[in-house]
Formats: sequence, structure tokens, C-alpha cells
Amino acid sequence: MPIDVPLLLDQTRALLGARLSHAGVTVRITEVEAYAGETDPGSHAFRGRTNRNAVMFGPPRHLYVYFTYGMHHCANIVLSQDGSAAAALIRSGEVVDGVHLARQRRGSAVDRDLARGPARLTQALGLTLADNGVPVLSALPKPVDEDAVVLHEVAPAGALESGPRVGVRGPGGDGALFPWRFWLAGDPFVSVYRPAAPRPRSGT
Repeated sequence: MPIDVPLLLDQTRALLGARLSHAGVTVRITEVEAYAGETDPGSHAFRGRTNRNAVMFGPPRHLYVYFTYGMHHCANIVLSQDGSAAAALIRSGEVVDGVHLARQRRGSAVDRDLARGPARLTQALGLTLADNGVPVLSALPKPVDEDAVVLHEVAPAGALESGPRVGVRGPGGDGALFPWRFWLAGDPFVSVYRPAAPRPRSGT
């Protein structure tokens, strides 16, 4: 199923300002990145479906969690319909509830850095590969299981900005073609942008 890119970008931007809760911690989302599956060179699904990326192919409103660099987990919310592979990486946020738990999980981090960056955010929320594929529930009036992942959708406050995605090399890293990272303008809980390091030249 072809991905409706304008819809994907709208859905990704809509996550800004929302609150994501898991295991006693709630994070206000300040930065996100969109990924458009098999049409997007920066996506894990660019070369098709694998055991690792299968969750990205739908259904929507599930978590796609992956392990990277042998040390970090990152979390995405799947936005695709069944058969496509669209998702939004939750890049950064502010811990607004459960700060004491986030401090324990993050060790000696200062509060501003508890969830400022995708690996930090996932660690603060206590998300691991065990949460890959779990549903993302809408906020409910009654209490839910603490292990559930709940998205409290709130309209973002203030202006939004966009730019190139972080750490994406090659064609998918072209900020002119893929300005698919979105953040709350001027928010102190947005991560520091770092372009992808160039690949080492062969023979050196």
C-alpha cells in the first residue's frame, strides 16, 4: 500500500506536545522524525520487510522499538495502515511526571537531559525490546495497567520548526528532500542537532 506522505507528516507533527506514559513516567514530546518505509532511504523498512522491522508494517498505534549501537533502545509510533511501513521516531521530550523514576533509570542525568534525545527518552520511560509491538493506547478516563503505553494527545503550544533528520546518511539524509524532523521552536527540551558523520573513505 503506498504511503500518503503528507498525511504521515501531519500525523508526525501532531505528536508534538502530546504526552507519552509508560511504567510510572510521562514525557511531553518535543521532537519527532517521520519515516516513510520502502520509499524512504532513511527508513529501516527501505529494503522491505524483515523480522526486525515487521512491526512498522502495521497495524498503526503500536510501538516499534529497536536496539542500536549495541547499547541504546529507540521508540517509534507506527502510523501506517497494514501493509505499508510509516512511523515516527520519538526523538526528545520533557519528563513531566515520574521524575524520580526517570532519574533512577537515567543515573546521574540532570533533569533537562532525562529525555532529551531518543535513547534517553526511551530509557526514562523504561521501554525495551520487550515493548516492541505493544499497542499505544489513547488516554482513558479510568486507570490502565502501569505497563501499558498511553498517548495523551494535546495540541502543541507555540510554533513548530522542521529540518533534516539526525544521523541519516546518503539520500535519506538530504534535508532539502527530507526535512522530516519536527520540533517545538525554542523549547529547551529539544535535542542538539548533529549531522551524520561521513563514512570513512575506503583504503584509509
